[in-house]
Amino acid sequence: MQTTGIGSGILTGSRLVYGCMRIAGHGNGGAARDKGKAAIRAALDNGYTVFDHADIYGAGACEKLFGEVLRETPGMRDEIVIVGKCGIRRTGTDVKHYDLSKAYIIASVEASLRRLSTDRLDLLLLHRPDMLMDYGEIADAFDELHAAGRVTAFGVSNFSPSQVGALQAATGHRLQVNQVEINLHRVAAFFDGTLDQCQSQAITPQAWCPLAVVAYEAWGNTLSAEQTARIMTELERQAGSYGVEAWVVVLAWLLRHPAGIAPIVGSTRPERIAAATRALDIDYAREDWYRLLEARNGQPVP
Repeated sequence: MQTTGIGSGILTGSRLVYGCMRIAGHGNGGAARDKGKAAIRAALDNGYTVFDHADIYGAGACEKLFGEVLRETPGMRDEIVIVGKCGIRRTGTDVKHYDLSKAYIIASVEASLRRLSTDRLDLLLLHRPDMLMDYGEIADAFDELHAAGRVTAFGVSNFSPSQVGALQAATGHRLQVNQVEINLHRVAAFFDGTLDQCQSQAITPQAWCPLAVVAYEAWGNTLSAEQTARIMTELERQAGSYGVEAWVVVLAWLLRHPAGIAPIVGSTRPERIAAATRALDIDYAREDWYRLLEARNGQPVP
């Protein structure tokens, strides 16, 4: 597994991120828990050192399960980067909404730390933009959490370039990550300034749902059957050329971008967790990058 600096380099971790959204399964039964723990250990065995969490994943069950593995594995905590996210509220209210108030950010972090059985988050991301967010109030929360040693570094998730700019102007903490959806269905980040900003300001873009279209259907899928067929035909051609599975080619396609996209691998199958690392060994051609984009769009670039 390759390692790289995250954002400005205050943190260092694996080039691929392991996503913990599914590790608790669909219940708290022993089989689901054992599968989740096996997935975490498979990620560790294959060199993943960045583990992505959110307070809402499994309503906290994913963090609790990960905390158990931490307690069972001496020395593990100091070898990994734990990413936490907060800001989406789904419980204790009759309407789903976002909350990036200072009080809620701090309370969410403290609850996550208890579930994770650790004293700090290495990286805290604001999960979704809150239309009522006060950038100065968020900056105060960052200052308090950092001063208390509860969070080492900060970033965002699903923020537009203008929102990133506004928050960065309000806080003295360098934003290290913007976690956004990037896949063959959702290509907006290539064109809306997100990846330009990441590259110019040393912000690491982490790609969630990187394998949509190929390994599972994209959220809110708008691709036609014809588009999907073109994509799969081109992927199969490239898979044969590079000697890997088609979904591994998609990871290589994302890794090829100079902004340093870090795909989040969320499978709980040990064999797929291991196979994803093959993308790092592909010397992916520029021409193939554009061939795949052309297959997706149905026309060459202008």
